Amino acid sequence: MPQKYNFEYESRIKAGFIGCGGHSFRNIYPTFQNAPVELVAVCDINRERAETYRKMFGAEKAYDNHLQMLQKENLDAVFVVTNYENGRARYPKLAMDIMNSDCHAWIEKPPASSVAEVQQMMEVSEKTGKFVMVGFKKTFFTAIEKTKEIIESEEFGTPASIYVRYPQHLPDIKDRNDDHKMLGFLDHIGHPGSILHYLMGKIKHLYYEREPINGGSIATIKFVSGVVGSLHLTSGQSGTSPLERVEVIGRGCNVVVDNGVKLTYYRRGGRGPGGYGRSPDYMGNNEGAPLYWEPEFSLGQLYNKAIFMLGYATEVIYFAECVLNNTPPEKSNLETALEITKLYEAYKNDSGQIIQIN
Repeated sequence: MPQKYNFEYESRIKAGFIGCGGHSFRNIYPTFQNAPVELVAVCDINRERAETYRKMFGAEKAYDNHLQMLQKENLDAVFVVTNYENGRARYPKLAMDIMNSDCHAWIEKPPASSVAEVQQMMEVSEKTGKFVMVGFKKTFFTAIEKTKEIIESEEFGTPASIYVRYPQHLPDIKDRNDDHKMLGFLDHIGHPGSILHYLMGKIKHLYYEREPINGGSIATIKFVSGVVGSLHLTSGQSGTSPLERVEVIGRGCNVVVDNGVKLTYYRRGGRGPGGYGRSPDYMGNNEGAPLYWEPEFSLGQLYNKAIFMLGYATEVIYFAECVLNNTPPEKSNLETALEITKLYEAYKNDSGQIIQIN
């Protein structure tokens, strides 16, 4: 159905925003054009920057202390996009402050630096009745959501295996307890990790090997469902290379997403008649031909805007609708955050061993 613009919604949530940085400026604040969000107040430790964002994005108030904002404003929810403090994510404390102020919270990834911190947020959520959603944007990618639809279809059959490729460096084992040196890995593992979780569910255990040249690694994964998979962290690849790849194998079918946007569904079929050594035609039947999707960039459509293709707008719209309906999010929630953080902690173990997760 057609996507509404902000002013077309009958109801909108009253929202605050903590953080006035570059990422939020490019990718999160602009999503409010299409989400049922009334931006009431913004907050940043730099008051001048908060005032600039207030004027630019139409908020009523600006603060340099988030607790004052939570106390003075009547808010339904608060968005949080911040940097790190001493190499650790700021989100757990901020999310708990928000929930304790009777508001729901949307926080950017990574949700936390440890499983214990996620569990603390879950306890506060249980106590207050307020929920937290995490900005795992990959699960809202147009191509990944279509992949989910395909692999759950009767035609595709039960998924059997998955492969995810993503360029990420893993520090040497001697540096894995150093929050500053692990910051890059913490910041990015949620991207491939959230795809694995969204498509295949909880990981049971994994085994990985790390190469010492670039710090890349390959993991073999067993999911609780019985599906097997691999996560190839391709540190050292060219900056001109397509960034990532996802492939899921079903029963005589497979689906591939290249670079986050190009989706090919290889339906059940064959290359041509005659059998091996006697087939003169490689095209095969139209009924089994692959289906292929990619965006066009000629028209001024929402689907070819980065905030939609990359999931930013759709995740914010989803969160706002959850708040309006007082319904906890079924995806990218604290349960998802727990599994992603378990994966992060698993990689802090040395390679060459089977690491139990669930």
